[in-house]
Amino acid sequence: MKTEILTVAPVPRRAPRHLGRRIVLVLALAVLAIPFVVPTVWMIASSFKPLSEIFQSPPTIFTASPTWAAYVEAFTFQPFARQYANSVYIAVVVTLVTMLVSSLAGYAFARVRFPGRNVIFLVVLVGLLVPSEVTIVPLFQMFKQAGLVNTHWPLILVTALAAPCVLATFIMRQFFIALPVELEEAARLDGLSRVGIWWRICMPLAKPALSAVAILTFLASWNLYLEPTVYLTSPELFTLPQALTRYTDAYGGEMWNTQLAAATMTVVPMLIVFLIAQRQFVEGLAHSGLKG
Repeated sequence: MKTEILTVAPVPRRAPRHLGRRIVLVLALAVLAIPFVVPTVWMIASSFKPLSEIFQSPPTIFTASPTWAAYVEAFTFQPFARQYANSVYIAVVVTLVTMLVSSLAGYAFARVRFPGRNVIFLVVLVGLLVPSEVTIVPLFQMFKQAGLVNTHWPLILVTALAAPCVLATFIMRQFFIALPVELEEAARLDGLSRVGIWWRICMPLAKPALSAVAILTFLASWNLYLEPTVYLTSPELFTLPQALTRYTDAYGGEMWNTQLAAATMTVVPMLIVFLIAQRQFVEGLAHSGLKG
């Protein structure tokens, strides 16, 4: 009786090829990241330099004699701590209001059937196409008549109900449309109302979309510059973008090391928050249909 010996052809190894592609991809991404990383590193490093070393030739990134003097001067030159607190609380309030309004509006546009729903949603989206410079004058006149100029109310109301809220409404609507209809039907059988379904069923499932909305809205409010310049005149009410332009000496020259120290304290916390929440941010945009 003859026994046949079966030979199995060796599987070609693809690991080296995949490893090579990964290395090339990482190197390409590292090169592309240089224009974004180097200015940030230079800003942070220069905030510890004396003023004479910032623009010395040849330029250097790090200094041999770091100093905290610029950070101390950032708080003594103007009420920077108060201005920092202003930006934080305005951004938090605007983010919470936007999340509430956009989730309600997004759920209504996605689940509630009413006449003219699509037309109204299209009109809402047109708000993204209107530049803020177009509406700043009539809004200023309106807030001036209401006695709200030189207060934080214009910054809260305009930002919470303007373009960031429109984008947030679009993200929430796209997310709610993707939710299975069976969840809502089961909730109705349990006796939940529309508000109960939105709060107890849809909102817990919408955490990725809410994370994306929170990050986008917080950044929009944190970086707001035109509106504070128009509505605010008291340094104690300034927000950070407006405060960063006030670091000038008696001759009108820029206090670069102090300004870089203040900018570092402004930017670094946002970078940390984004790095921590970037997974939820990307997941929220993917579920809302905004991925490329």
